[in-house]
Amino acid sequence: MITTFIQTLINGILEGSVYAIVALGFSLIYRITGVINLSQGAFSIFGALAMFTLNQTLGWPPVISGIAAVGATAILAAILGATAFVPSLSRLPASSMLMVTVGLLGVINGLILIFWGNTPYTLPQFSGEKPVKLLGLTIVTQAFWLFGATALIIVLLYILLSRTSAGNALRACSENAGAARLMGIDVPRMTLISFSLAAVIAGIGGIFFGPVTSFQYDTGSTITNAGFIAAVIGGMGTSGGAILGGFAVGILDQLASGYVSTLFSQALTLAVVLVTLLWRPTGLFFRGVLRRMDVREGQRIYHRAPRLAPRTKIVTSFVCACLIVVLPFIIEDDLLRAMVITGILFIAVLGLDVLMGYTGQVSLGQNGFMAIGGYTAGILSATFGVTPLLAIAAAMVLSIACAALLSFVTVRLSGIYLALATLSFGLLIDSLTAGLQITGGPSGLVGVPSMSIGSFEFDSPISMYYLVAGIAATLVLVLYGGIHSSFGRTLQAIRTDQLAATALGINVKRYRAAVFCVSAALASLAGSLYAYFFHFLSPDMVNIQRSFEMITMMILGGEATLVGSVFGSAVLTMLPIVFQPLAQFKIFFEGLLLILVFRYMPGGLYGVIVDTLLRLRRLVLGRSSDALTPAGGGR
Repeated sequence: MITTFIQTLINGILEGSVYAIVALGFSLIYRITGVINLSQGAFSIFGALAMFTLNQTLGWPPVISGIAAVGATAILAAILGATAFVPSLSRLPASSMLMVTVGLLGVINGLILIFWGNTPYTLPQFSGEKPVKLLGLTIVTQAFWLFGATALIIVLLYILLSRTSAGNALRACSENAGAARLMGIDVPRMTLISFSLAAVIAGIGGIFFGPVTSFQYDTGSTITNAGFIAAVIGGMGTSGGAILGGFAVGILDQLASGYVSTLFSQALTLAVVLVTLLWRPTGLFFRGVLRRMDVREGQRIYHRAPRLAPRTKIVTSFVCACLIVVLPFIIEDDLLRAMVITGILFIAVLGLDVLMGYTGQVSLGQNGFMAIGGYTAGILSATFGVTPLLAIAAAMVLSIACAALLSFVTVRLSGIYLALATLSFGLLIDSLTAGLQITGGPSGLVGVPSMSIGSFEFDSPISMYYLVAGIAATLVLVLYGGIHSSFGRTLQAIRTDQLAATALGINVKRYRAAVFCVSAALASLAGSLYAYFFHFLSPDMVNIQRSFEMITMMILGGEATLVGSVFGSAVLTMLPIVFQPLAQFKIFFEGLLLILVFRYMPGGLYGVIVDTLLRLRRLVLGRSSDALTPAGGGR
């Protein structure tokens, strides 16, 4: 028993070494920029795959291959940092930068998929496959290399930050970027150095832990999640806390796998993350704040898209309605099914748009409510024979209850910490749907019947299309009315300035909780329709990547526009089908689009379309009465 426990601890320390290395990168970038870099884990996989290609495919010696792989990782990081991260940092607050790093994660994962495909890889162990036997314990030889690499990285990073002029400049930027700039320090350059250095650390980690695990294009997301969990538990703003957090998460995961269940090990860890965020947001091993927060951190930047004149709006709405009605008769079945998926996702993104666009709450866990809705409705109908309408209603009630509870316990959190809490919630639901027997586990839930109302079944793509289109149109009209009511105007006041809204007597927390519940209800409805349309639901269909995809849809379509999200949903759903040979580029282009829209198209596709319509109207009428006016609410 004691030997087994010690073996579990050793395995936990080995796993924790991986997490500690990734968490170090999180901590370094956060201390300098105040940004949570969700692309950090992808650099680990890129470094490991570069090492595999150079060593196994091209036959280069291991040492030269490792050095070249780290160099390739540094070059990639420098390119992405100089073209996307640093320029965006000067314009966007931390909450928006969080989504930019989601785009970077997609770009790197997409590049890996393009060049290496979806085949799993494993690096050979540096000292052979035979493990070391010691006092009844089994230790893989690669563990010693990994421990040594972790210790060396920690020592070198400490020397760099505390004993060099570059380290002094980095620490000055972390404490007060404005004062550092006045002292003549090139803050953008230091930011790029910190971004590249964090990527190099991740790349080195990937090379050393590549021999003890298999990895492929999407493993970077898993590594990112693990490093994020470790950094949150240990303390996002301190290297020591991140290291301790990494080892703590590794040990906790191994203990939970050995003594509870492998399926629930991550769920237990994520529960600890949520408790940490609620009890001590700065981490269990860290007190205080190392960096002085910039006034723009915790705020969101909103682009007020142009508005159409009432007559133009009516004509445009009529044309769109006619197009929606006739569309099924002019497109093929595959595209029609894609349009159904577009409509379902649009419903979920609508809730996200109301939440993020109109109240400024960044949520990365929308997939969690989609999963709750889909699995609850599917289980009730498939297992207990409950009619779809009642099952959907029950699922929405459960989702609202979960949202209310999450909103209640996170009421003290805001800005980046609220985003981290919702991300943890989404990951927690991921873990539960894959682990619970009632959901079908990793294989998914099967036997979900068709959607039906009374005796009429929506068992064909065209019938489901009109149902989804009708629901989406109704929701847009209802939300449009709500946004233009006193409730909507209150939300806009909260979005603009929460302190001023509080001073006016507005109960900000209550309104934020109400909108959070509305968003959860819409995601739940979308998840239910998803299950009934496919007659099946698996964890991969509603995982955390779905949340990132929906955020991309919202930003691409146009934030705080209601109808704009349909354009983003259509583009990201239809393009892989229309351009089937380019399907493998989907992840890359999703990430690239998210970055480009933040930088160059703040109004999204909606803004571009409205601007075009306004110009056309002026050309046709020869006047400019349809002037651009600030947007006060939904479009």
